Amino acid sequence: MTPRLLPRLALLLAALLFSTGGAAIKFTELDAWQVASWRSGLACLVLLALSRAARSGWNRRLFAVAVPYAATMILFVQANRHTTAASTTFLQSGAPFYILLLGPLFLGERRRRGDGLALALMLLGMGLLWLEPRAPQATAPHPWLGNLLATLSGLSWALTLLALRGVGRSGGAPLAAVASGNLLTCVVALPLALRGIGPAEIGWPDLGAILWLGVFQIALAYVCLGAALRRVPALEASLLMLPELFFSPYWAWLVHREEPGSRVLLGGAVLLAATLVRIRIHDAEPEPG
Repeated sequence: MTPRLLPRLALLLAALLFSTGGAAIKFTELDAWQVASWRSGLACLVLLALSRAARSGWNRRLFAVAVPYAATMILFVQANRHTTAASTTFLQSGAPFYILLLGPLFLGERRRRGDGLALALMLLGMGLLWLEPRAPQATAPHPWLGNLLATLSGLSWALTLLALRGVGRSGGAPLAAVASGNLLTCVVALPLALRGIGPAEIGWPDLGAILWLGVFQIALAYVCLGAALRRVPALEASLLMLPELFFSPYWAWLVHREEPGSRVLLGGAVLLAATLVRIRIHDAEPEPG
């Protein structure tokens, strides 16, 4: 295997691991607070064990990343418990919409020619997701509430990415920020998690789901992502991460027979198109000075 191929395969693996989140969250009978707390606690331990970068550079600046990251992790789990995995993933993938709006305010980044088209497509895609008149399903009992939580998850994820950019510019370690964010998620959600079912009521499927989510869907995925991003250009990395959008609803359908509506799929396609437009714009134009 060539040195050029290995990091690209790592990015594809990260995308596939991230995409399993919705199906795995819906698989366990544990409540959302237990899933959010325990998967993140396990993920933090695995990250610290596997990556030297995750263990270095801990300081107060990481708190700016940990807070929105923890909000994202909790909102993502809650959203998946109320709406479909497709709606949750697609609405969270609208994070670039908020980045384009907030980037100039937080990081002084100027918008580029053509960003208006990307913003319009993202808004259209998210609107289609909200307009889908789907009846409740066993794995998506409260679609409107789930869509609201997923939308907030997209906003908090955008704030996380903006904060990560700031950490990166100041020489900080992104994996340390991710580890600290998972630790904060575990601590914040733990009091409510402990009010749920007791240890005697937790079955092997629940333990298996938490193990998968913490070790593979979060920790290993971020280790692969962090290692690959040092060797793959940003444009190519963005494209290689897009399979997450395809596979997240597929795993939920395969495992739970969860069916996203036609407008959900159309909204996801529009958001994908908006992402490709934005990638193309930022690849074609020089960095603003």
